[in-house]
Amino acid sequence: MPEVSAGSLQLEVPIAPEFAHVLSVEALQFVAQLEHAFGARRRELLAARSQRQLALRAGQLPQFPKETEAIRSGEWRVADTPADLQDRRVEITGPVDRKMVINALNSGARMFMADFEDSNSPTWHNNISGQLNLMDAVRRTIAFEAQDGRSYKLNAQVATLLVRPRGWHLEEKHALLNGKRVSASLFDFGLYFFHNAHELLARKSGPYFYIPKLEGRLEARLWNDVFVFAQQQLGLPPGTIRVTVLIENILAAFEMPEILYELRAHCSGLNAGRWDYIFSVIRKLHGVVPARLPDRAQITMTVPFMRAYTELLVKTCHAHGAHAIGGMAAFIPSRKDAEVNRVALERVRDDKQREAADGFDGTWVAHPDLVPVAQAAFDAQLGTRPHQKERLRSEVDTRAAQLLELGVPGGTVTEAGLRNNISVALQYLAAWLGGVGCVPIYNLMEDAATAEISRSQLWQWTHQPDAKLADGRSITPQLYRALAGEQADELRATLGAEAYTRGNFLQARQMLDELVLTDEFADFLTLGAYARI
Repeated sequence: MPEVSAGSLQLEVPIAPEFAHVLSVEALQFVAQLEHAFGARRRELLAARSQRQLALRAGQLPQFPKETEAIRSGEWRVADTPADLQDRRVEITGPVDRKMVINALNSGARMFMADFEDSNSPTWHNNISGQLNLMDAVRRTIAFEAQDGRSYKLNAQVATLLVRPRGWHLEEKHALLNGKRVSASLFDFGLYFFHNAHELLARKSGPYFYIPKLEGRLEARLWNDVFVFAQQQLGLPPGTIRVTVLIENILAAFEMPEILYELRAHCSGLNAGRWDYIFSVIRKLHGVVPARLPDRAQITMTVPFMRAYTELLVKTCHAHGAHAIGGMAAFIPSRKDAEVNRVALERVRDDKQREAADGFDGTWVAHPDLVPVAQAAFDAQLGTRPHQKERLRSEVDTRAAQLLELGVPGGTVTEAGLRNNISVALQYLAAWLGGVGCVPIYNLMEDAATAEISRSQLWQWTHQPDAKLADGRSITPQLYRALAGEQADELRATLGAEAYTRGNFLQARQMLDELVLTDEFADFLTLGAYARI
């Protein structure tokens, strides 16, 4: 089949018959319009990220911007929240796989974030079938027949749908405009918005999005301009779109009011994206702020720098009428070990009770079995109220230095933590290369964000000359290689040699070694991995 062109947008893959409507000429022309209007600005902002990183390396630590003091102290509010986004006490997230979309919408959570980003391996089939799945979900025609004979369809009452496109740093390699890859953000957003915005409004809902990976207000401004343009092109009223922004980069934490302000006509809230936030601390501040993070399991939401970030987020949101949404509970209940469940559910319960008490209006879970636990915590705090925006948290006075206090009292790096990071990264990379972006490992739902923490910690530990394990041994590239070999052997023995090879583990090991042993820290593992799928 020849290449398909829409204006000057080319797809470098054939269009399967079942995807013809998703990739209609009109839809592709809309994506081409978005890329033509905003692609250059996106590339400029990515270049600005690089310049800001050089400034960090030169010792210019992040600060609350002086030039935007009037925004931080001003009395302004974001747009009124639509009725079906008012009560967000429990949100479930997951990839755009057909069965998972149905189960998430049926889970009992108030919201479902359908994810084209961290929990989605962006194969062409995953991306386009995901768009088709969401089109069917919006129209309530989605159904799934499993090989074991079980049927899945939507309940009468389902969660409100939100969609997360990929971040500004990613491109869709199968779609070119004038010879250049188009923004993955604009590709994902454009297809979903074009096909579903009018239908959602007719169904008394709207096109709702989660925006990932922002590093500051100018990147938020670009999204706002995209929304204004997209609404005009489809003849929709201003403010039809509503977005929630993930604050999952430490630089964005210094500009939370500004991000809300730039998006105020379209914004409903901010989310504490805890896993990517921890990753960003290493990615942005390694070699700048003298701190080494301990084992991932020891970086809880109560350590000083995470506590400062979340309290500031709640205060910022409520000062301007926005929802504050808490972080992910990634535990997956065991079908075999009741004691594992008891301990883990107690931790989840404590975490959600803390978020509710701190003023969050809702929270995230990764598994339907956690919905009742999270809901009970927020029901106890909210009662029949949809949120607690009236809690202004005026007693919170977060300083820039507190966001940069990266020490974890009593934190250590253990051999078990080192081995866990290696095993998680290997298993996740192997799955991602095989087209699966959301992977249950050791009773946790791992996605790209948690894999990023694992590999970035391995890089940081092996590149600091004084890094030591709790038992006194130095963490060296040689130690990493030895433990990585042992973990790989353990996985091979568990899976069998044929399944290990067939399951992309050899390629995953090569990738992990490259990520950990390279002198220059790789910004995102997905950038290099995308070339291999």
